[in-house]
Amino acid sequence: MVSVDRLLSVQEVAELLGTTVRFPRRLIEERRITFVKIGRHVRIPESAVSSFIAEHTVRPVSARRAGLRRVA
Repeated sequence: MVSVDRLLSVQEVAELLGTTVRFPRRLIEERRITFVKIGRHVRIPESAVSSFIAEHTVRPVSARRAGLRRVA
């Protein structure tokens, strides 16, 4: 059985990411996020948004590397 994921509109994804509608539309155009076409409507699975966020999350550096000098 296939699990059904909640499908979000472009507007909902923009609100979730805190961006304008243009950003998720660009992700779709560049094929950088999974999407579903239903007729002329475009929907993005909620799991795809979660994956996108996880893949682009930058973790802080825990230890300072030797040899780096403090500037200013």
